[in-house]
Amino acid sequence: MQNNNEESIDLEALKKDPQFQENLKRLEEEMKAERSIAKGYQLLDAKLLMEADREAIDEIFTFIVNEAFERLAQTLSEGKKFDMSDPEQWATARAIYEHGIQRYSENDSKGAKEIFLVLYYLITEEELRNAMMIHAAAVMAGHDFDSFIENLADVKSINPNDATAFFITNFVQPPDILLQMFAKEVKEGKELLAKMEENSRND
Repeated sequence: MQNNNEESIDLEALKKDPQFQENLKRLEEEMKAERSIAKGYQLLDAKLLMEADREAIDEIFTFIVNEAFERLAQTLSEGKKFDMSDPEQWATARAIYEHGIQRYSENDSKGAKEIFLVLYYLITEEELRNAMMIHAAAVMAGHDFDSFIENLADVKSINPNDATAFFITNFVQPPDILLQMFAKEVKEGKELLAKMEENSRND
């Protein structure tokens, strides 16, 4: 119990610490001036820790999502890929992925499938790329979000110290086995992407 009390005292002290509040204000200004999604997530984490009001949290979250989809459109139009070693591009991919997961949990199968396929297309890091295809294939195979989490994803093995922990990359079966199981859906997904690529070249 003592540790919890110490933590809550620290939190209350931070809320009243003018230096900490000044740092948060500066971070928010930098986020907006630089249009930085990575700084948006830093600010969001701090505001959640401080139990800020819902409106303040929603405002940051809206900034992150809007900025991420602007960058997504720009990346696609320029024919580029995400460099996941770049903190800004990683944060962009994270925001798009989290939006896809939200769509999936709200039973928007079409929206979720498209987002996961686009991430598969834009991410070059193999483990993450394959994970995005498994997400998309699961949607196409008719798994709802609860079924995906309960029967396919291995969320228990997520390492909080892993930088990619915001993405589900561990599954109950090895990824190559799942990709074989979903061979029909993987083929369909790749055909959809090929059509999208062809349409973008013709535009």
